[in-house]
Amino acid sequence: MSVIAIVGAGPGLGAAVARRFGREGFSIALISRDQEKLDAIADELSAKGLTARGYAADVLEPSALEDALARAAAELGPVTALQYSPLPSRDYLKPVLDLTPELALEALSFSALGLIHAAQTVLPRMRDAGEGSIILINGGTSVKARAGFAGTSVAFPAESAYGEMLHDALKDEGIRVAQLVIPGGIPKLQLPNGIDDVADRIWQLHAEAGDFRTMLIPLEDGRE
Repeated sequence: MSVIAIVGAGPGLGAAVARRFGREGFSIALISRDQEKLDAIADELSAKGLTARGYAADVLEPSALEDALARAAAELGPVTALQYSPLPSRDYLKPVLDLTPELALEALSFSALGLIHAAQTVLPRMRDAGEGSIILINGGTSVKARAGFAGTSVAFPAESAYGEMLHDALKDEGIRVAQLVIPGGIPKLQLPNGIDDVADRIWQLHAEAGDFRTMLIPLEDGRE
């Protein structure tokens, strides 16, 4: 059975993506810091007839993240799709004049280094199988810096650069690496079907080869 690992899983977008991939026959590995919350989401998904389990890990702790992905693969099967979408700390949304080297390093570890650790954990099996996907979910500061969102303005572009390089390196191996940029809070974007439209777009990025970056809406229509 195919498996999606959602790093940064929560009751909003993470759960919507889990439902969307679950309809396609995927088992779901939910990864975030709070095991209790993960178990609640997994129980809701299981009540809908889906296979879902939670694995607590902090992306700022590489060994814990790698272990969570390894346990998911051992219990559910090799990861076919990886969604990297942890929610940035509000500390990363401070003005640029308040950005310290320590906070910038933490933001980079959260976004770019966390993705690298996750990708290196799942890619060997994907490459052996000749299929799979890695999908990055980022805000608008991944493509346009904002002085009021200094941490993500530094970290998201680094994450994006790594993802784009993976896209170029792996596109001929049957592995899709894509980024979905969501410039603003999803409830404020007035999508016809709300968060389910975003989950549908993420499914398309997994299922269909294409360019690295997709804008959910034009950047000027969003807020971050």
